[in-house]
Amino acid sequence: MTSVLDELTWRGLVAQTTDRDALDAALAAGPVAVYCGFDPTAPSLHIGNLVQILTIRRLQDAGHRPFALVGGATGLIGDPKMTGERTLNDPSVVAGWVERIRSQIAPLLRFDGPAAATMVNNLDWTADLSAIAFLRDVGKHYRLGTMLAKDTVARRLASEQGISFTEFSYQILQGMDFLELHRRHGVTLQTGGNDQWGNLLSGVELVRKVTGDPVHALTTPLITKADGTKFGKTESGTVWLDPELTSPYAFYQFWLNSDDADVVNHLKVFTFRTREQIAELEEAVRTRPAARDAQRALAGDVTTLVHGADATAKVVAASQALFGRGSLAELDESTLRAAVAELPGTDGAPGDLVVDLFAAAGLVKSKSEARRAVAEGGLSVNNRRVADEAAVLEGEDVLAGGFALLRRGKRSLAVVRNAGS
Repeated sequence: MTSVLDELTWRGLVAQTTDRDALDAALAAGPVAVYCGFDPTAPSLHIGNLVQILTIRRLQDAGHRPFALVGGATGLIGDPKMTGERTLNDPSVVAGWVERIRSQIAPLLRFDGPAAATMVNNLDWTADLSAIAFLRDVGKHYRLGTMLAKDTVARRLASEQGISFTEFSYQILQGMDFLELHRRHGVTLQTGGNDQWGNLLSGVELVRKVTGDPVHALTTPLITKADGTKFGKTESGTVWLDPELTSPYAFYQFWLNSDDADVVNHLKVFTFRTREQIAELEEAVRTRPAARDAQRALAGDVTTLVHGADATAKVVAASQALFGRGSLAELDESTLRAAVAELPGTDGAPGDLVVDLFAAAGLVKSKSEARRAVAEGGLSVNNRRVADEAAVLEGEDVLAGGFALLRRGKRSLAVVRNAGS
């Protein structure tokens, strides 16, 4: 039988661990209490954070008890960045972000049963901690040489910006989290991204020095594309879990657009499909790449996981309808708005000549070219072919939100906006 650590390794989710054999033995003896921290330094988590949530979810599925820590205290400080000091956010803003992030994590873990998850906030054990107690009880266990050797700290010290004592102290706060969770809940494993390795070791060492107990750390690799470029960014920016920041449609399209070279690895990391199912999809990539079966499976699974089955059904319908395989009229305004957000377009109104709208939207170079395209049967409005060069946009052509979809050929799209106003 495959151990959970071997399963995580197969999925590409193990970069570094403390004593691997000891960790494997502890997980096999189980159940182990494991935690991962998420700092509210933005109003939403992004898909990089999703790697961590799903990692502790896999451990939960193997019978271990996950603790999701949303850092109401560490979020007030912020983990040092390579590029310079963070802007310190108002405590009321951070408190609001804590609640938003908790609501994003909660649907992805199980909070009942023998391996029930627990949500915690490190503000609970730091809010009333005095500076003297912090320095005497925690700070005394840290050695300056070790703290200065941390990669981010060393780079910042060598930069023009330097590093403040505030951000320099972050690793002590994170180490204290592990100690508190070990004392309160018996947590013996912390997980995180590989850029957090130094912070994780800070906690491991603090627990060992204070209690003498052996505890463990495990990091996941930073996810990159096969070409080495950064994962999780689009032309419009970060891919967030919050539907107000990244619409479910844009979220789905991000995964649907995965390169053939990346999609199998993404299936391993971001879905719960079995080895056998992933092997079948890998074969489909090799033998039928144009069908994009693996990309559709990936996009459907991850969007359902984050946004739910109903939202996924809507965006799949929108994706199909945009290219003539469904009814645009059945799409609600928010889904349609997200689906056409990145399309070129023009403003229009009922009564406008269709050929003028195609020219204004840039799908043809001129009105005369639009008329020739009509004669060739190459233009459509809302997936209905335009048969008359004198046709106008009708009131019934206006979709929810005041849109109308223009298409030239099979895949050249544009949108008429504000047609209903």
